[in-house]
Amino acid sequence: MAVSGSKDFEPDVAEYIEEAFERCGLELRTGYDARTARRSLNFLFADWANRGLNRWTIEQVTQNVASDIIEYPLGTITLSVAASGSFTIAETITGGTSGVTASIITKPSSTSMTITVPSGTFTASETITGSSSSATTTVSSVPSLENVQSSIDILSAVIRRSSQDISIQRMSRDDYLNIPDKTTTGRPVQFYVDRQITPIIKIWPAPENNTDQIIYDRLVRIDDADTSINTAQIPFRFYPCLAAGLAYYISLKRAPDRVQVLKTLYEEEFDRAASEDRDRASLSIVPSESSLRVTG
Repeated sequence: MAVSGSKDFEPDVAEYIEEAFERCGLELRTGYDARTARRSLNFLFADWANRGLNRWTIEQVTQNVASDIIEYPLGTITLSVAASGSFTIAETITGGTSGVTASIITKPSSTSMTITVPSGTFTASETITGSSSSATTTVSSVPSLENVQSSIDILSAVIRRSSQDISIQRMSRDDYLNIPDKTTTGRPVQFYVDRQITPIIKIWPAPENNTDQIIYDRLVRIDDADTSINTAQIPFRFYPCLAAGLAYYISLKRAPDRVQVLKTLYEEEFDRAASEDRDRASLSIVPSESSLRVTG
């Protein structure tokens, strides 16, 4: 007998739901059955985000920094615009099928300013009006970004200056709060992630130029299971875990007599998948010479 020669098995949401119902000893019958199962599937994805690191959802983001600006909402883009004068108002940027309004923060009489633009695709031009002059620039084919609420956390970050990446350390909310002067400028050496609904990364000291970049790895949420024809945004090794988890979630509502056995199976499947989903690097432990003692 010959093997299939294919490695493209990828269940869609409907197939995961059918598998989960069968494990509960049930049969998928109505549209409501599918709808409630998709809702459970999305709750399951949220549970995975709380359980730990899903390495296939890590994205690396390069963010241009601006002089004296310390806060950068995750999932936005920053545009540098040539302008002059004292700008103290907001501007409207129109592009694609809708318009958005974004606020600007600049120093008076500056030769450049920074605009933070929310997610979206912009192909038109925007006009910025200040107290003493106005400037117009063109935003050309800015790529669409994920919703800012897709960011879960920041894993690590560096500051890139003159093609050199310099590590910066994460600090806690208390550490950031206790910095006496948050307006101090220099090369950033620390960052704090304010984990609001729209997370914000705050860096310190405030950037001293407009040429540095902050590069960070962010953990983003798994794509929602919106329709039954969607596939799940997970790697092959997590297929059994997803089916087991969905069966457990459905059993809580439809098959209470199977809750315990399905929960146990789900936890076993998750442990196996999570153990596989890890970095593998050699670990070398070398004792410090200062800890050695010679005895006669």
